[in-house]
Amino acid sequence: MDNQFQLLFNKLQIEMQKQTMELQTSITNNIMESLDEKLQPIIAENKILKTKLGKLEIEVESLKRAKKQNNLIFFGIKEDEKSNLELLQKVKKNLETDLSINLEDYEVNNIYRIGKKLSDKARPTLVTFVNEWKKNEVSKLKKNLNDVYISEDYTKDVLERRKMLQPQLMEERKKGNIAYLKFDKIIIKGKNNTNNDKQKRETSTSPQCNTQPRKQQNLMPTNVNRLNAYELMRIRSNSLPSNSTDNKQ
Repeated sequence: MDNQFQLLFNKLQIEMQKQTMELQTSITNNIMESLDEKLQPIIAENKILKTKLGKLEIEVESLKRAKKQNNLIFFGIKEDEKSNLELLQKVKKNLETDLSINLEDYEVNNIYRIGKKLSDKARPTLVTFVNEWKKNEVSKLKKNLNDVYISEDYTKDVLERRKMLQPQLMEERKKGNIAYLKFDKIIIKGKNNTNNDKQKRETSTSPQCNTQPRKQQNLMPTNVNRLNAYELMRIRSNSLPSNSTDNKQ
């Protein structure tokens, strides 16, 4: 009897455990379903807010770029001026001497040194042009400047991306590719192989060598034909008097 009661107790215990597990599972599922129903609007609203935030970040970045669109930063200009007007005269002198560009005072909207004066090293000079075309004119000829370097006025985000792209830029140049940075993107235009240019020039000149024998071959038959025609005319001219005398007799 004790064994039967023990077996029955064990079965009841197992059955109660199963029911407890099923009850816990059903309760958990009900709670999760109710939570999902309540969270769905919040999740959808969160997605909308993320989309709006992304658009706002793009707009802010575009505004920052537009604000810096007419700016150029000059490096290497000696810092001994007493006013921004004297600094402007220095910039004008560099542009006129090295680039032959005449910059008028009214074509500059603002000019000042960037950062705090901490050492004897000259600080960069930021120049804001009134018109973008004047800024582009200076930027196109910036390589001709002596002892002065010019850079675009990039935003912090663009500067960070350009810094991250520097290793890839150096790697592409080591491969022999033409690569450079344009704002926050890297531009790769393939390899500049001088051997290919030499091969192209050699192939372009080779047909001239082949055409020369053909011209000689074409000229030979024409010369022969001309000689044969001349001989025929001479024979005919010699034969004409004999024929005329015969007819008279």
